[in-house]
Amino acid sequence: MASRRRKPPLSSRMMRAIWRGLPDKRHEVGWEPGLVVPAADGSPLVTDHYFPRTAGDFPTLLVRSPYGRGLPWSPMYGMLFAEQGFHVVLQSCRGTGGSGGAFDLWRNEAADGQATVSWLRRQPWFDGTLGTIGPSYLGYVQWALALDPPPELKAMVVQVGLHDPYALFYSDGALRLENALLVGLGMTYQHQGTVPFARAALRLQRRLRDIVTARPLRGAYASALGEVPWLDDVMTHPDADDPHWDGASLARAAERLSVPTSLITGRYDALVDQTFEQYARLRQAGCDTALLVGPWTHTSAMQQGWPEVFAESLAWLRAHLCGEPSGLRPTRVRVHLGGEDVWRDLDDWPPLSPATTSSTTSWVPTADGHLDRRTDAGATGGAGSADGQGPSPLASLRYDPADPTPSIGGPLLSRTAGPRDNSVLEGRGDVLTFTGPPLAEPVDVLGPVSARLSVSTDTGYADVFTRLCDVDARGRSTNVCDGLARLETVGQAPSEVTVRMSSTAYRFPAGHRIRWQISAGAHPRYARNPGTGKSPVDAVDFTPIRMTLHTGSVLMLPHGSRPA
Repeated sequence: MASRRRKPPLSSRMMRAIWRGLPDKRHEVGWEPGLVVPAADGSPLVTDHYFPRTAGDFPTLLVRSPYGRGLPWSPMYGMLFAEQGFHVVLQSCRGTGGSGGAFDLWRNEAADGQATVSWLRRQPWFDGTLGTIGPSYLGYVQWALALDPPPELKAMVVQVGLHDPYALFYSDGALRLENALLVGLGMTYQHQGTVPFARAALRLQRRLRDIVTARPLRGAYASALGEVPWLDDVMTHPDADDPHWDGASLARAAERLSVPTSLITGRYDALVDQTFEQYARLRQAGCDTALLVGPWTHTSAMQQGWPEVFAESLAWLRAHLCGEPSGLRPTRVRVHLGGEDVWRDLDDWPPLSPATTSSTTSWVPTADGHLDRRTDAGATGGAGSADGQGPSPLASLRYDPADPTPSIGGPLLSRTAGPRDNSVLEGRGDVLTFTGPPLAEPVDVLGPVSARLSVSTDTGYADVFTRLCDVDARGRSTNVCDGLARLETVGQAPSEVTVRMSSTAYRFPAGHRIRWQISAGAHPRYARNPGTGKSPVDAVDFTPIRMTLHTGSVLMLPHGSRPA
């Protein structure tokens, strides 16, 4: 038919032409746009088909997206993988990109994915071998299909992928405000095309300060994004056990999966912790799994990191869909080691193979701002002072929600993500720092980082933000990983709180110093804690918080040696 002789859209061909470092194409590409796939309830799901213009049978890749079927998805998945010998089915999720029905953040993806596979079975070009691929929410729809994997599904590639929407929007009940706004922007406008999306992004950028400082916070985003009912639901349901979130997490899909799955993330990806959780569940299930962790953020993995991400993805798909395993790397895990800019191949994550040793070392803060490595047996014991009389104050800070501690870099969705110089931030009066001595030899941190803090407050309510930093010989302090937890205290007595600070692969070079940074917020990454116990979304009145750190607090680092 005539449509099968169409070339991919010009914009996609132009973007394809600018990429370097990718393998030579094997096939010319054809394009069937605007196919209609019926969902289980009959809603039309608009779908584009890319294919090799070569006789023969080829496996199929399913890519389902709420962000439209144009740039960058058309060249990145439609063209590039069709060039390499795959049929690519690129579909707009319901309620987006011309597809019928109403978009819901998670409730329809399993049924719509299954309906699409049923449609594929009726296509003359479908040879019965199916793979899935895609980043972010395009990873979420893969996990939705994997809840009940069809027999044709032979491989998955989840790139900087989501499986738990609640964890995308909340950390220990604290709203990840910046994430919420950017997801609202992407879900609402990106599928409408480049111009509407760019205009909305510019509106959000111009009005961001007014939005994130509004009192109350509820509904303030409408000045930039308009009415987004699902986003309002997200911002007003902070409890993970609320029925609103029932069925949102797809963690259970990985717990029994047998489909070979490749996972790709970056150390500063906003979803990096979710990827590590996916890997752990797949390994426990005995699933054939690979993990690639690059020096990327959520967006840079698919931009600067695309040559590595594409090569990794293509090798996995060829191995499991085409019977061509020659491109697979010899180890299950490959991580980029920050601080030295090298890649390391590992047998597992966290690394516990014979080639490496791994143990947790404890670093404790002192009243004079130092950070001491603890090697005695009491390093992981309960809170207490040196004389055994109970915890005693080490340092305190005053957090004012009206002038909140700003967020600098880290695992964000925005272009400000990644490693940044924290020196100005650490000069503020509402930030505590504890710094170790210059290292006599390199220290490798490989695996999950956490902190246990003994804290008291004068209001009873606070957030605790804690960050691991690398201080170089010039005094530049660069963030490595971090985390936040909510805290309630009673009277003057300190309470213990454990903060998960993500996982990392990082080398502190000789001569550098390890720094532990502590504050009571990171705005607008997280919504401000009003200090009153009221909801941050509805709060109008703020109360400054005096937060005191006590002895018994400890920073715990998974210390991995160099390969033997």
